[in-house]
Amino acid sequence: MALFKKDKPELEKKNVKPRTPAQKFWEFFKNLLFAAIAALIIKTFLIETSRVPTGSMESTIMVGDFLFVNKFIYGSSSPRNVPFTDIPLPYFQMPALREPKRGDIVVFEFEGERDEFKSDKIMNYVKRCIGVPGDTVEITSKVVSVNGKEIKRPPHIQYTQSTQPKGVPDFQIFPKGSPWNKDNYGPIIVPRKGDVISLSVENIEKWRTIINRENEKQVVTVENDKVFIDGKQVNSYTLKKDYYFMMGDNRDESWDSRFWGFVPRDKIVGEAFLIYWSWDPNIEFSDFFKLLGSTRLNRIAKFVN
Repeated sequence: MALFKKDKPELEKKNVKPRTPAQKFWEFFKNLLFAAIAALIIKTFLIETSRVPTGSMESTIMVGDFLFVNKFIYGSSSPRNVPFTDIPLPYFQMPALREPKRGDIVVFEFEGERDEFKSDKIMNYVKRCIGVPGDTVEITSKVVSVNGKEIKRPPHIQYTQSTQPKGVPDFQIFPKGSPWNKDNYGPIIVPRKGDVISLSVENIEKWRTIINRENEKQVVTVENDKVFIDGKQVNSYTLKKDYYFMMGDNRDESWDSRFWGFVPRDKIVGEAFLIYWSWDPNIEFSDFFKLLGSTRLNRIAKFVN
């Protein structure tokens, strides 16, 4: 009688050596590095996050809301500053899917106050786009018109103050020396790239800041009733950028283009589209559990429009 050997299993168990602490650390580091690179790519080219610090867009967007910002729709850019600092970086911008249009809720880098050549801090603002390059914007008793027609009012627009009378100028208003106020403003034309503006000692203060910013240094001077740009006498200037006019939906509590001027196209970061988190901003982060308990669940995953 033949003797048969016991069949061997098809797969023999291999001897697996346990990983050393160094190997475990290296694998953890690789996973962490991959996650960081993926997050950087998403943040740089696709989705930016933004916190809302002021009530200028209430009740469309509220203080304490955290937003997702679509960056690629207007053209993604590489990082504009060193993270967590106000140190600017040279950056490049990719082609846009489309340009900002009236009614968009836009996130942009704030260039500075009306008479400032440059802001001391790098800050992102969020406002609604009211005027695009070439538009004529006018406000009459709080009613906004563009190119002679009243524009559609945002769903959550609000007013908190009485109307300032026409003909009563506000010294804070843009541009400097204008006879307007926030409720009766303009008409004013939103500048566009290639526009040729006439310059004189009478109107140079209206254009000084824009010209200096476009040239990235203080180039405008006035001497003996003559205007000079970078030491050369001029009577006109050709604009290098397209500009936009921005306003907050909380019209009486918004510090916007009526006060500090136009937003250049290259400073636009993206379009705000979704609230991903929201809580009470009046509670200190040190009281974390109370802050967490203030979460406004009805605002999470809410699209903004």
